[in-house]
Amino acid sequence: MIRSMTGFGTADGAVGGARVTVELRSVNHRFFNPSIKLPGAMARWEGEVREAVRRGIGRGAVTVTARVEAAASASAAIDEQRFGAYVARLRELQQRHGLPPESLDVAAVLRLPDVVVSGSAEPAVEGTADELVDVVDRAVAALTAMREAEGARLAVYLDERLAIVEGALTRIGARAPERVVEQRDRLRASVQELAGGVALDEGRLEQEIALLADRLDVSEEMSRFRAHVAAFRDTIRGASGDGVGKRLGFLLQEMLREANTTGSKGNDAVVVTDVVLIKEELERIREQVENLE
Repeated sequence: MIRSMTGFGTADGAVGGARVTVELRSVNHRFFNPSIKLPGAMARWEGEVREAVRRGIGRGAVTVTARVEAAASASAAIDEQRFGAYVARLRELQQRHGLPPESLDVAAVLRLPDVVVSGSAEPAVEGTADELVDVVDRAVAALTAMREAEGARLAVYLDERLAIVEGALTRIGARAPERVVEQRDRLRASVQELAGGVALDEGRLEQEIALLADRLDVSEEMSRFRAHVAAFRDTIRGASGDGVGKRLGFLLQEMLREANTTGSKGNDAVVVTDVVLIKEELERIREQVENLE
């Protein structure tokens, strides 16, 4: 199953005596590009976290964020000295401006800067790297599930676009022999008109017609194009989703090459119209392939 490079996953669990929440967010990137944001108390385990993420994610820009919930012992406290200073200042302002005593609101004082302070700047974290990695592994699993679900939706979209491309290829394949016949008859009529009744060298004329037919022949391009389409479809339907983005990108380049060659040989409004349609669909496919792992 193919996977998108865009997704989100989260998990939480105990690390020592603390409750830790890990969040992963990923977007498309050419390579595996992790960004690890751990609290200071867990910074020593960054290498283990990076390796855990690498095991589950092959490609993409991944942001890993861990948060530690403060324990009950680290609950908020009131700085009574600062609270008293604020109250004294507010009472002075009450008397100076003749405000009623009830205008002094305790809740308003508590909202003033630095009145309520945390028990500690950052909760202490005991425990082991394995405990944190277990939480990270579960967050990676959640992220992978979301990436696979998005990949399944993209596979349906890509298959629909391929069906349009195949329809255009079928029309070009049916039109190509007709075009060769039309060009042959047109060349023969033009030569006879220019000859003005003079006997023609049929051997030389047939040789020129053969060269013209060779220049207009797109059967090889069509054969290679269909092979690339089949390989592309096999890849998006394959059991393994590892590294398919780069393979699909290569196949797209090859399909575009064949489309350009077919268009240059076209010299026919019907063929050129379908070539333009094919290139438009290949561009839509490319936009989505860039987001596949």
